[in-house]
Amino acid sequence: MKLMIVDDSNIIRSRISRIIANAKLPPIEIVGTASNGTDAFALCVAQRPDIVTMDLTMPEMDGVECTALLVEFDPNIKILIISALSDKATAIEALKNGANGFLYKPFTDEELVNALLELIKENE
Repeated sequence: MKLMIVDDSNIIRSRISRIIANAKLPPIEIVGTASNGTDAFALCVAQRPDIVTMDLTMPEMDGVECTALLVEFDPNIKILIISALSDKATAIEALKNGANGFLYKPFTDEELVNALLELIKENE
């Protein structure tokens, strides 16, 4: 299982990586991280991840637009939106664009692991 982490916060990217490394999950290889949607799309084309954690509010290209592009490129990709955004309309737009789940920041380690396990089950 290959995973890509997309968030403009280096702290969040590092935290997600650390949680995944320490969690009891099926083997997950982190194939890359990106701080904006433009870099995320290029990385996705190169690395072909199975799962992406996606922030919504980022420079250059936001998570809503990037989600739509990733799903168009690979309809089987699983996207977990992770955002502090309290704007439900934006979250719903991302889900309509093909995201598979939503996790609000701040999140606990357990919440992230459970959300990822749900996506892994869908991928089997």
